Amino acid sequence: MCCRVREKRLRWTSVLSSVQFFFIQCWSMVHTRASVFAMAKLGCQGDCRYHCMVNREKERESLGHVPVKYHGKWPFKRVLGIQEPASVAFSVLNLAMHFHGWLSFFITLYYKLPLKQDKTAYYEYVGLWHMYGLLSMNSWFWSAVFHSRDVDITERLDYSSAIAVLGFSLILAILRTFDVRVEAARVMVSAPILAFVTTHVLYINFYKLDYGWNMIVCVTMGVAQLLLWARWAAVSRHPSSWKLWVVVVAGGLAMLLEIYDFPPYEGYFDAHSIWHAITVPLTVLWWSFIRDDAEFRTCSLLKKSKTKAK
Repeated sequence: MCCRVREKRLRWTSVLSSVQFFFIQCWSMVHTRASVFAMAKLGCQGDCRYHCMVNREKERESLGHVPVKYHGKWPFKRVLGIQEPASVAFSVLNLAMHFHGWLSFFITLYYKLPLKQDKTAYYEYVGLWHMYGLLSMNSWFWSAVFHSRDVDITERLDYSSAIAVLGFSLILAILRTFDVRVEAARVMVSAPILAFVTTHVLYINFYKLDYGWNMIVCVTMGVAQLLLWARWAAVSRHPSSWKLWVVVVAGGLAMLLEIYDFPPYEGYFDAHSIWHAITVPLTVLWWSFIRDDAEFRTCSLLKKSKTKAK
């Protein structure tokens, strides 16, 4: 028994000694000209942690060990000081696709489809989709910032903006799939969800950033809206329901990547970054469905108004 305890102590002493050695080496290195850029971007302590992690992982790889997490994060390879380059690139692409989709939705409504006499759109959900577009772009912006530089403030902004867009997406899914057009009914549906989302954001920002509970909340809201859209696609006769099915099925499968985590391939592509990559084409298809829905509803309302006129 004593031998086992002594052996474990020796192992931990060896590990700590190697880490301390790398850290001392790092301190001497960051004061050279080659590390001035890294110090300016990431700070001395963060830069030292990174170099210690890199050296430690090289040692583990030479011994045939698999990568492990450091401070809760996988050992990614940096590019120009960016901590998770693949996730940043895909986040920026998602931001660009949401901006393009939102802009094309705006052009379709006000320049391609007929308008009312007061120059407003016939489509009843135009304001909701505009708000969704702005929240989505805000969420992907903070995602790119967070994956570029992981500090406390960027993490909280990323999580808070993601929860905000998920909560609003759930409200939008309920209102559209159940065709809720009365303003009072919309308020009754939105109020409890907005209250819960606000409470959750305050909880993780000012009380405790509980990663497990936050994951449960996000997955629950995500699955709920996917089920709502799937039910509506099955019962409605929407001409673009196939686009909805593709987004629902592919989005549901991609969500598994948020649950099943694995080390980054070649130091760049982990489960989270691959999920970001999958959402890029899905975003294009999703905004295509939104434009089709606006055209479909506008045509239906115009037909009804012409029938009543006769």
